[in-house]
Amino acid sequence: APQTRTVHGRSVEFTQLNKWYESRKPSLVVSGIAGCGKTTLVSHWLNARIDSEPNLRVMYYPCQPWDTEIGIATSILHRLGIESKGSLQWDPYKILESLPMNAGGKFDVDMYRRRLTAYLTDPEKLREKVFEKLEDKSETPPYILLVIDDVHNVENDSSHLLGALLQIADQTPLRTLLISRTSLSFYDRRDVHTRGLVEELPLRGLTIEEVEEWIDKFESPSPPVAEEVHRVTGGHPLAVELLEMYGDVVHGDWLRFLDEEIIDVIPADHRELLALLAVAEQPVEWAILADLAGLEGTPPEDLISRGIIVELADGLWLHEAMRERLLREVGPSMDERRITLSDAMS
Repeated sequence: APQTRTVHGRSVEFTQLNKWYESRKPSLVVSGIAGCGKTTLVSHWLNARIDSEPNLRVMYYPCQPWDTEIGIATSILHRLGIESKGSLQWDPYKILESLPMNAGGKFDVDMYRRRLTAYLTDPEKLREKVFEKLEDKSETPPYILLVIDDVHNVENDSSHLLGALLQIADQTPLRTLLISRTSLSFYDRRDVHTRGLVEELPLRGLTIEEVEEWIDKFESPSPPVAEEVHRVTGGHPLAVELLEMYGDVVHGDWLRFLDEEIIDVIPADHRELLALLAVAEQPVEWAILADLAGLEGTPPEDLISRGIIVELADGLWLHEAMRERLLREVGPSMDERRITLSDAMS
């Protein structure tokens, strides 16, 4: 597991991770807005698991925007002991034949799935390369946990591989834990609610109590009030971390983080929607927002999946950290939005 920041709070989520692992469900998806502590939480949990379970094998793969489906598939094989060159050559089920031999060649995902499944269900072969020091009398079964981080970077081009890995995880000792800024679409709701293949853990901001506990550890003669910090930041861990570092709830680094990681990548036609929600004093029905922002169809899935917009019973609401950022933009346009929205909701 990667080295990460100190974990603050997250005891409920830590328990959920343990419950998923002990339930033996094949896959878990941890999702949440940029910087909310997904990798930090998972790494903290993984390190605790590794210490207590000698038969657990962990593979961690951080996805970059330039990663390819074939590159990820090949890296997984290498980490499972599959090699094609020299004295280390080892491929008893000929899984490497599923990979293209030259640039532009076809990746046979189905062959990859079938042969990797065969390899992972062969205990003798696994003992040679994966479970060399297996403890026979362990109370827990031997698992291989594949952690794929930043899956949002590769899902569009790697959905077939991700789907194959989900099937493999259902039939072998391999289990997958996927970390993403967005909701993932390579599986459907039946995999979650009917088939029991996938469990989801959406990560929100820290609670007021967790923020207060963190602030109590600040080396400051006059620490800020937890309720105010939570109101401004939405309990976003990075914001509280910057507060601890610089002593300013709305420090420039936090605002720059919001600009670079979120606001700058949102399509222009969605920014008006966010600006309207920023001046709202209560949740707003989608029909009203869509009319004022000139949008059609359903609420933007990318904004909802990132946790920037939250769907409540009374309508849509904006992530508090995003609200604070947008409300710093003053001027006639913001005043006009307040009046327009108030009239539409009256």
